[in-house]
Amino acid sequence: MKLKQLSVFLENRPGQLAAPVQALAQEGVNILTLSLADTTEFGILRLIVDDWERAKDVLEQAGWVVNLSDVVAIGVADRPGGLSEVLTLLAGEGVNIEYLYAFALRRDDKAILIIRFEDPESALQVVLDKGLHVVDGDQLVALVS
Repeated sequence: MKLKQLSVFLENRPGQLAAPVQALAQEGVNILTLSLADTTEFGILRLIVDDWERAKDVLEQAGWVVNLSDVVAIGVADRPGGLSEVLTLLAGEGVNIEYLYAFALRRDDKAILIIRFEDPESALQVVLDKGLHVVDGDQLVALVS
């Protein structure tokens, strides 16, 4: 139930974000969610897409360096305290989060957390044991469509 996330390293200057997004669009790859982190010299574009293998090929053929990571998508209640409950539960189990990003669906009062865990295998087991709603790739595509 882990998802593949693509990380693309970009120079921090105008137009650098548009180029890989446009390349994916031209090849019919749908971006489900993304995150952009930056420093003064470069940025890291993190993407969850509907076809990670195709996206990786498209981006690499266009000259970008692409890294793959395993992440977990968790559905949470989109209300005050929804995120806090999940984070408190994970902290109580000693699960370390490297980073996360989220988006609200604006239907069914749900939000989706995309989480990169320090130890994805054991974290996923904790998530499942605690009854959290793990969203797989097909479900994510259906939710954002």
